[in-house]
Amino acid sequence: MQRICLFPGTFDPVTLGHTDIIDRALPLFDELVIGIGINSGKVPMFSIEQRVSWIQEIYHHEPRIKVASYEGLTVNFCKQINARFILRGIRYVSDFEYEKAIADINRKMEHEVETIFLTCSPEFSTIASTLVRDVIRNGGDAAQFLPEPVAKDVKAIKV
Repeated sequence: MQRICLFPGTFDPVTLGHTDIIDRALPLFDELVIGIGINSGKVPMFSIEQRVSWIQEIYHHEPRIKVASYEGLTVNFCKQINARFILRGIRYVSDFEYEKAIADINRKMEHEVETIFLTCSPEFSTIASTLVRDVIRNGGDAAQFLPEPVAKDVKAIKV
């Protein structure tokens, strides 16, 4: 059976923190699906198409990485794509407490799906999409927090 893993998130925008987790998780799985969740309670800065495009461009050389968007429960999307694992990145202890609660609920809903936690590399632990969006909104240079294709596009976009 293939080891398919879902890495869910909003990726608004995809940051070096995200790519750190993706790059380090890839050797663990046969396929890694980057699932861009559509959350009706959030208004994203970047379109779903833009976020999908960025991830596809960053990982165009890696056939084991797929990108998809989804709505609804993450465990239901896992069933749709036959993923037995959910990948979550942890920056701080507070992240773990929140993520563990979600993992526990997911496990109660779907016993077959296991959550895997990877801690962020220290140099990326302060990077959060929320903070990066604030830098962008306020005219700052966010390039040091973003993969090159994202940084290039963000400079060209007037937000």
